[in-house]
Amino acid sequence: MALNHWIQLALTEGIGPILTSRIVEAAGSAEAACSCGVGLLRNVEGIGSAKSQAIWRAMNVAAGEVEAEMGRAKAAGVAIFCLEDEQYPLMLKAISDAPPVIYVRGTIEPRDLNGVAVVGSRRCSHYGREQAERFGGLLAEAGFTVVSGGARGVDSAAHRGALALPKGRTFAVLGCGVDVAYPPENSGLFEQIMGRGAVISEFPMSSPPLRENFPRRNRVISGLSRGVLVVEADVASGALITARLACDSHNRPVFAIPGRIDSPMSAGPHALIRDGAVLVMSMAEIVENLGPLPFEVSEPVGEESVREELGGAKEPQAVVMVSERQQQIIDGIDSKPTALDTLIARTDLPAEAVMQDLTALTLRGIVKRVGGQSYVLNEGLRALKSSSEA
Repeated sequence: MALNHWIQLALTEGIGPILTSRIVEAAGSAEAACSCGVGLLRNVEGIGSAKSQAIWRAMNVAAGEVEAEMGRAKAAGVAIFCLEDEQYPLMLKAISDAPPVIYVRGTIEPRDLNGVAVVGSRRCSHYGREQAERFGGLLAEAGFTVVSGGARGVDSAAHRGALALPKGRTFAVLGCGVDVAYPPENSGLFEQIMGRGAVISEFPMSSPPLRENFPRRNRVISGLSRGVLVVEADVASGALITARLACDSHNRPVFAIPGRIDSPMSAGPHALIRDGAVLVMSMAEIVENLGPLPFEVSEPVGEESVREELGGAKEPQAVVMVSERQQQIIDGIDSKPTALDTLIARTDLPAEAVMQDLTALTLRGIVKRVGGQSYVLNEGLRALKSSSEA
């Protein structure tokens, strides 16, 4: 089976995706590559005589690890796809250094070809988190799959924005094994993502989140996406690595949201805009610059309400339908700004559930976020009714 051989190559120390593809090309197939000799390896560009013996030994060691690796994946409900599988994402397969195998918890669907990455700083401001949630929701509502890195800050906000929409889909690409929750506080978020998209990694099961893994992770985020939107990032942020890869290596458009000129978190997006990235203030700039798409998308009906929620009050309808869980959250909000921690304590709901529903209520204009992590009800609301269908 071809998958076994691709996994063996992926587990071989000393070779990355580019060397793997060169070895497979020289041997004629993944199966032949796994049984090749030192002589063939010696003639592969980038290996030569000095490395060939060590790589040959590493390939033989990896052969003994394949069965156990597949067993760990199966036990955790993880699918493994190699470059020869139909389920391997076409956008990712198109990049020159595509991972030989990817580990997937969740589902990959044809409509995920409409993927857009939303990335930014882990230490984002209130504004950055708000815009990441906003565009995560707007992209999902329009029919895009939101791709991000599952990290704190902008990444988590973008995922939550997508999940706040009933049919929203999102991918979290990790810099560790898919069975490792990193950061730990996002374990609940990853569970939600698995039900509405996928948690994806190229790293073997149980791989720890090593610093050197994240630049590699960033190219996968870009590879899965038709474009990359940078929300907030300083000039040293990994989000800029993702953006540069998208532009320079993957020929994908880069978008950036402007920020305050006196904020360090605006330096990254502003540098990208200076260098030719598309300045984004609405969904229109994104859709117009992505080119032809395999699946039709629509202008989100919620964008106008989201804009007005951010910039000015909009008179809501007299009766607003919400779910029972959302009603619990609404009932927990005082006439004065109510802190997130207070809402979690009052509702006795999981933190991720409260944050997801707050995002949904914010996008609908029912709740408004003020300050850092505090919320108030829209003053124009006159009636709220629970509905299991909301």
